[in-house]
Amino acid sequence: MLKGSCLCGAVTYAVEDAFRYALNCHCTDCRRATGSAFKPLAGIEAEKLSLTSGSGNVLRYGGEGPEESHDVHCATCGSLLYSIVQKGTRANVSLGTLLDAPSIRPSMHIFVGSKAPWYEITDDLPQHERFP
Repeated sequence: MLKGSCLCGAVTYAVEDAFRYALNCHCTDCRRATGSAFKPLAGIEAEKLSLTSGSGNVLRYGGEGPEESHDVHCATCGSLLYSIVQKGTRANVSLGTLLDAPSIRPSMHIFVGSKAPWYEITDDLPQHERFP
């Protein structure tokens, strides 16, 4: 199991090191949510991630129902910990919130058609205009 945390440590989680994919998302929403040029994320089945502390300090942004996509932030420091997507079945973990190193590494850039104009991608990973 890998451990993760927000910046202030009020919310912690555990996730299996069994990610299905890892990528760098350059969409406008990910850039705004992170305040960065892109969001490095890794996807896993939602049931393989659990909050270990601070569940009362979670801020949910997005859909209200359990099957609606939403982001999970720390209500104190604002860190974006993960997003629940694909009708509640998948968790996209913000790689920067992991305290332990996952075995997977990003394999592509997505939504480069809307990437920040001031950011230049300098690696050799495949680039996709949208989600492949």
